[in-house]
Formats: sequence, C-alpha cells, structure tokens
Amino acid sequence: MSSQTRVPRKQRSSAKIDDVARLAGVSPMTVSRVINKGANVREETRRKVEAAIAELNYAPSAAARILAGGEDFRIGLLHSNPSFAYLSEFLVGALEETSTANAQLLVEPCNEEGGEAGAVEKLLRTRIDGVILPPPLSDSPAVLEALRHADVPVVAVATGRAPEWALSVSIDDREAAFTMTHHLAALGHRRIGFITGHPNQTASAERLDGYREALSALHLPFDPALVAQGYFTYRSGLEAATQLLDLDTPPSAIFASNDDMAAAAITVAHRRGLDVPRQLTVCGYDDTALAVSVWPELTTIRQPTTDMARRAVRLLIDEIRARNAGAPAVEHPHVVAEFKMVRRDSDAGPSA
Repeated sequence: MSSQTRVPRKQRSSAKIDDVARLAGVSPMTVSRVINKGANVREETRRKVEAAIAELNYAPSAAARILAGGEDFRIGLLHSNPSFAYLSEFLVGALEETSTANAQLLVEPCNEEGGEAGAVEKLLRTRIDGVILPPPLSDSPAVLEALRHADVPVVAVATGRAPEWALSVSIDDREAAFTMTHHLAALGHRRIGFITGHPNQTASAERLDGYREALSALHLPFDPALVAQGYFTYRSGLEAATQLLDLDTPPSAIFASNDDMAAAAITVAHRRGLDVPRQLTVCGYDDTALAVSVWPELTTIRQPTTDMARRAVRLLIDEIRARNAGAPAVEHPHVVAEFKMVRRDSDAGPSA
C-alpha cells in the first residue's frame, strides 16, 4: 500500500466507544462487554454493536482494552454534600482505595439545584466504568435513573433505600440514633432536643425515627417542639439550636444529626453563656474531624465514612470485573457497616 492510500493513524482511531454506543443504541458498558466477549449480551445486541464497530472502523486502544478487561478503571464520584468535613473524609477513603486498586477517580461536583442531569452527562462523557454516590445524591431519583438508563454500575452510600439494582454501603441510622438517645436518657435527660437532617436524605428520616423509637421505649413523651429542622449545614444548626433554646422550657440536651450542626449548637450555647456540658449537653453524628476541633470535643456517633468510601470502591470494582467477564453480580451487594458511639466531653447529666 502506498503512503497516499494508507489510512492515517489519527483517522483510524478517531471513533470513540461512545460513538459506537450511540450508533448501536446501547450503553458504552455494553460495547465494552461485546469487545471482551462477555456472556451477558443478547445476540441481537452483539450484532448491532459489531456492525457499529465495523461501520465506524473503531479499534480500541491498548489502554481501552486494559480498561475493558478490568485492570485499570475510571470511577466517577458525583457529590453535592453540604458538609465539608464529611466530604473530606469520604474523598480520603475513595482516593486511597482507588490508588491501591490502580484505578482513576474522577470527582464531579453537582452544586447547582436541578443540575443533576448535566453532572451525570458530563461524567458519562468521560467513559467511566462506574459511579459512587455519597449522600445526598445517593437518594436522588433523577441521578439514579439516569445512571440506570446508561447501564452504569452504581454504589449508593449512606442511603436508607438503595434500589435493588444498585450496590450500597450504609450503617443502621435508626439504631445509631436510638443508641444515642438512649444514652442521653440514661444520663438523666428527659427533655432531649433533636436537630434533623435535610429532608432530601433518607438517613435524616431514619435518624429521626430512631430518636422517636428510643423515647417510646423509655416511656418518654414525644414533643414536636423539641424537633428542629436542620439541613446538615453549620448555619442551619445555628438556627435550629436557637429555636430549641428559645422554648419556654428548653431541652437539657441537644442531639444533632451531624457534627456540623452539633458544633453550631455549642456556639449558640456559648453565646448565651451556657456551660457545655454542665448546663447543656450537645451530641453529634458522623465523628468527622470537626468533632475534635470544637470545644468541648463532641460526643458523637462514629459513622466510618472513610472506610465506607473504601468499601464502595471495592464493591464497584468487583461489580465492573464481574460484568466485563460476563459473570454473576457480586454476592453481597448491600453492605451494612458498624457504627460506634464515641463519648468525649460534651455530654453530662442535667444540672440541678
């Protein structure tokens, strides 16, 4: 073949796996399975993909073949968590585990309301192999449906209602909140204020249910006035704690649904000249670095956020390898991690 008739290398490789997927009317993951001779592909779908590959003269690069073979993965992490402390710990775990697994982590923020579709589309254009969703996006119907439609493996983290088709890593939020509320009652508190989390997260409802169930088990009355709405942000914690302490009979203890809001409650107490914990007990949730950065240090529920992120990465890689090999899905797709109540200096019995 003369140099004039040889197809230039750039022209030969210009088609991407997304182009093949679009022409065949399937997902990029399905194209990957066809290339790797995966067993989980219908014959009609396989023929469509092979025809699209031939029409586009698509030739996967060596790097793409390694990627498809499950040895070097591109994992997307889509986030919009309002707590910087929580997100930081989650990212540490995800980065450590992807580095160990020789995988690439692509972090995509989704901070604009209603911007979920654009953020998902941006991730999908990077030809990711799977996606990790920390809260609150792990509870987003729009995000979950878009990823399911794209046939991309998903791990939903810290959600109380993971869809059956997705992987998940969580703790028992209801039991954890029950444990903390029971602890406060054991200290002698009878009016226990509770600051809820954002209503767009199922964990918020689970924690509130645990608080209410503990009161019922202890034969303590549930007072709606002792429940203040929070949104997992420090500012919302300021407003919620102010609301609780402005009551004619304020609580002797406040249990906040995350450490950010608990830290805010301590700030409100200090502004009012209240000694924590002698005059007001304050407890949090998550055990982030913030819990030991405030004074007094927080008694809190330890959610193993960093480890949950690591486990999410491992689950996702196992699922991707199984899909690429045409093997059955991972045996235990829903992992429940252990929580722990950590006592520090912010709790005590009620003052006389």
